[in-house]
Amino acid sequence: MKTIHIFLIFVIVVLVQLFVPAKMIFDREDILKTGTVYKFKTRPVDPSDPFRGKYITLNYEMDSAESKDITWQRGEKILVYIESDSLGYAKVYDVSKDQLGTDKDYIEAKVIWNNGKSNTVNFELPFDRFYMEESKAKPAEDIYREYNTQRNANNDTYALVAIKNGEAVLKNVYINDNPIRYYIENHNNQ
Repeated sequence: MKTIHIFLIFVIVVLVQLFVPAKMIFDREDILKTGTVYKFKTRPVDPSDPFRGKYITLNYEMDSAESKDITWQRGEKILVYIESDSLGYAKVYDVSKDQLGTDKDYIEAKVIWNNGKSNTVNFELPFDRFYMEESKAKPAEDIYREYNTQRNANNDTYALVAIKNGEAVLKNVYINDNPIRYYIENHNNQ
């Protein structure tokens, strides 16, 4: 009898361990399939920033917003409500500590700076890493940095992000409307 109870507990633990990651994967896939997709314009990464593993480090032009609230604290949660501008890029609609009664999509971000005297709050978006296969990540970072820092070129670098109910999933990184994998494949063929 005791063995049956131990076996049942074991089976329950195994099922829970399988359910939790499966639910996380399902939730991310749901966001990718049914979430609203926005283009977030990126900006150059500091060329001295070392490559940190199997991902590309991304910085975004949209990293601050005007706010009537000057009590923001570093590390505090901020809800960044977004909409698309006339060119199709994401822009801040509003920021808040609490959910607003609006149909606008929002992202939960983290406050990184507010001096208390300004009506501007700086925040960090939660999707600043684009993970790739290990062999492609370093060339991708180099290509991304090269295209993003060319001062005289009209390079358009952005991240495509799906958003639903405050959750965001980074779909891909684009350079001049081509996925970064396109540049890696062409770079390897040269």
